[in-house]
Amino acid sequence: QVHLVESGGGSVQTGGSLKLSCVASGRVERIDAVGWYRQIPWKQREWVGGISRDGTTHYAESVKGRFTISRDNAKDTVTVWLQMNTLKPEDTATYYCAAYEYGSSRYDYWGQGTQVTVSS
Repeated sequence: QVHLVESGGGSVQTGGSLKLSCVASGRVERIDAVGWYRQIPWKQREWVGGISRDGTTHYAESVKGRFTISRDNAKDTVTVWLQMNTLKPEDTATYYCAAYEYGSSRYDYWGQGTQVTVSS
């Protein structure tokens, strides 16, 4: 089992920055990729980006060039960061990290989410 905890959310003004963290514990050796998603109430969850174990990253077009995902694979934990720059009001959402195991075709584990609010 893997447990994910996000932190770092908050309120910022347009153009500001925030850095979210996602710490994975438990059977972290099973984790392949970690992704970030965001969701606004009553809307579908949106994929933001992800990072594989070797550090390869992918981003949604809406955040490319503004957001950066990085990762540290320690022995007992995996930490993934989402650096968000040049924030816009439309980035306001609850942000979730998710992880999937090697061989899986879907995200197996999810964090509880952290709120990001960008005011104009």
